Amino acid sequence: MVEKRTMTLNLSSQEMDLVDRLADEKGLSKTALVRQALRLYQSITDRIERGEKVFFEHPSTKEKAELMMLN
Repeated sequence: MVEKRTMTLNLSSQEMDLVDRLADEKGLSKTALVRQALRLYQSITDRIERGEKVFFEHPSTKEKAELMMLN
């Protein structure tokens, strides 16, 4: 069994509104949304640390934009 721990997270009203909106749009709890965001962040970080690049591609124009991470 995985040990669970509790964390208090202080967000601005704007940030909390965003969490509420995204969780509602995705049909997730706020906790599930944050967990998903952490997994995505870790996946991107791992790839960049291996020297890979992460891109977004426009579906019709095929224009690419590289995702840049702040250290």
